Amino acid sequence: MSRSQSTNQAFPPIEPFHAAELPVSDGSKLYFEQVGNPSGQPALYLHGGPGGSCGPGTRRYFDPEKYHAVLFDQRGCGRSKPLASEPDYDFSNNNTAQQIDDIESLRRHLGIERWVLVAGSWGVTLALAYAQAFPQRVKAMVLGSVTLGTRQEIDWITRDMGRIFPREWQSFVEYLPEEQRECSYTEDDTGDICAAYAKLLQSSDPAVHQPAAKAWCKWEDTHVSLMPGWQPSARFQDPELSLIFARLVTHYWSNDCFLAPNQLIQNIEKIADIPAVLIHGKWDISGPLDTAYQLHNVWPASELCILEEAGHGGIGFGQAIRQALAKFA
Repeated sequence: MSRSQSTNQAFPPIEPFHAAELPVSDGSKLYFEQVGNPSGQPALYLHGGPGGSCGPGTRRYFDPEKYHAVLFDQRGCGRSKPLASEPDYDFSNNNTAQQIDDIESLRRHLGIERWVLVAGSWGVTLALAYAQAFPQRVKAMVLGSVTLGTRQEIDWITRDMGRIFPREWQSFVEYLPEEQRECSYTEDDTGDICAAYAKLLQSSDPAVHQPAAKAWCKWEDTHVSLMPGWQPSARFQDPELSLIFARLVTHYWSNDCFLAPNQLIQNIEKIADIPAVLIHGKWDISGPLDTAYQLHNVWPASELCILEEAGHGGIGFGQAIRQALAKFA
């Protein structure tokens, strides 16, 4: 099994054989890197967030002898430019359709015909949207911590989980104006929490946006904290990374991830024949298992792998991703 003898262990650390910036629409530049075997099976990794990034650990999912892996930081975050933390950042230039165009621009730039998509959390939503737009470009998919970008999922995280973490949720919403706190559990609330936070976070005044970013990321850490072995995210100790993450998440969530209601389920026939492995943690309270289960039930070519000791990531995910990739190499 090449440099590592088993998919039970991460492949050894590896450096990119190529890294660069790709100019795309609206003056954005995407940081991307290529690792592994240039003649191997092409694969693309889509990170979570929105507002995350790719790191050295992500490269170790891919067998360096069998895969030509492409990793990139999505617009507005990571090493791509401009960053969503900049005072004059134009959020109108960042939506799901533009991200799909970015992926296609990267594919054409690299001369890749078809690739395996590997994604986690928000990256799963983006991977599904891309695959449904360009099914002829996708060979297979490996999707961990399945999300579909629906209003139900967004309401679950921002409102309904207050029943599980009532003390922390009260602190989370106390930061908002009175009208958002009052309507947070009413039937006609269609995203006031996300919209209110987005308004605060997009303020140019650090005295406004920095405390909002800290409060949002504190809640983010809370709703994944039931995962076995959980530790607070180190990235949220960095004020700029926290601001980028919170700004992009609330921008997308307050706009329903720029998707029509249940779009990804309703369009599943477009990718019905593309093989996929869906990997989800049994203890994922942030994104409950029913989302992955629903997707699997309507996707004939999918396989559902439930990790008994994992949450929204965690124990067993790396091994499950590597095992799934071994099938498609």
